[in-house]
Amino acid sequence: MIVGLTGGIGSGKSVAGDFFIELGIDVIDADHVSKNILDDNESAKKLFLEHFGEKFIDKNNNVDRALLRDEIFKNEDKKEALESIIHPLVREEIFNFIENSNSVYKIIMVPLIYETNSQNFYDKIVVVDCKEENQIIRASKRDNKTKNDIINIMKNQASSDERMSIADEVIKNDSSLDDLKKQVIKVHQKLLGINIDD
Repeated sequence: MIVGLTGGIGSGKSVAGDFFIELGIDVIDADHVSKNILDDNESAKKLFLEHFGEKFIDKNNNVDRALLRDEIFKNEDKKEALESIIHPLVREEIFNFIENSNSVYKIIMVPLIYETNSQNFYDKIVVVDCKEENQIIRASKRDNKTKNDIINIMKNQASSDERMSIADEVIKNDSSLDDLKKQVIKVHQKLLGINIDD
């Protein structure tokens, strides 16, 4: 069974993902794969250099993300070119993960399932949800960004209601880490088909 784990910025899906790993479930973070593929994958880097050139490589031979972000923000063609390099390779990594995973179900952690209309890829979708003010506090602290930066990112993501419309299970993350862990265990048991009292 393939489970999509999703939630808005600062919702706590990464922490929930770590709790699923503690329960013996294989988890892949699609965002992490996407961010690192240009540095980790030689063929991706080669394609990137052909399209974008050496000016986007820093002194450590890694992609200069700040420069690249500015470039694709200003230029839609460049954004599409970058996505055409990254997306097929991310998909390949995810398929390899699915093929090689031995856990009873596997989790793909993806921030934008609703936005990309890709819910049909998953057997079940688990949404991590919390109040907007908690998203803003957590994400601005974690990413060292202003409140307005986080609000702008949230505007470009699905609303809580939109994510709820595709959810099979919901984990509410407005309390403590202990509470989050308990909810993850409950969802884990449901995914295993164990009937538990709510």
